[in-house]
Amino acid sequence: MERAIPTAVVLPTYNEADNLTALVQALLALPNDLTVIVVDDNSPDGTGELADHLARQTGRVLVRHRPGKLGLGTAYVEGFRTALAHGAQRIVTMDADFSHHPRYLPNVIALTEEAALGIGSRYVRGGATLNWGLHRQLLSALANTLARAALRLPSHDCTAGFRCYRREVLEAVNLDSIRSNGYSFLIEMLYQVTRHGFRVAETPILFEDRRFGQSKISEQEIMRAAMTVVRLSTARHR
Repeated sequence: MERAIPTAVVLPTYNEADNLTALVQALLALPNDLTVIVVDDNSPDGTGELADHLARQTGRVLVRHRPGKLGLGTAYVEGFRTALAHGAQRIVTMDADFSHHPRYLPNVIALTEEAALGIGSRYVRGGATLNWGLHRQLLSALANTLARAALRLPSHDCTAGFRCYRREVLEAVNLDSIRSNGYSFLIEMLYQVTRHGFRVAETPILFEDRRFGQSKISEQEIMRAAMTVVRLSTARHR
């Protein structure tokens, strides 16, 4: 019988060949018993093939290949379902570009000893962003302020992708009901988690802009996040 996975790390990827090997090696070197799930959107730079190589080499990487660039939210959902099917009790999400550094992961996971969702946060005491321009900082701060105020979310970093969910959270939330994709998916997931009454906790991280490649966050993504907040807020007050 296949061994259940204690903790799965879901990595959505698109053109992350420059980062993936070093990131997987850093994750698997941590003291936590981790399995990495790479969800690749048919990256033209060969990220998917590299992930397959790492799976064969380590025995601790699972790969899900998708036919094209289908969006961050659906990639997370595919990773969640893969992790749950393999018996994972903790499911981590993080970026594949080292903006979420693996050194913080044990602290994020440790939060779920008491809370149902742990978040690596830029916006609690001790957290920060590095190498961001003022414009991007203001857009991010505005999106978080809007989400917290309109949806009464308990997290200071509502758009954080560095998270650890306990299994029961993802079993309780109807993943098919999440309408958002892209980074607004993160706001809607947090909203659903809190609606189900689960406790959320945060630990500070330094968010470092990606080492290699181009950022996939755009002003359009920020605007979609704002529209998601408006939609959820309207539904909440009906």
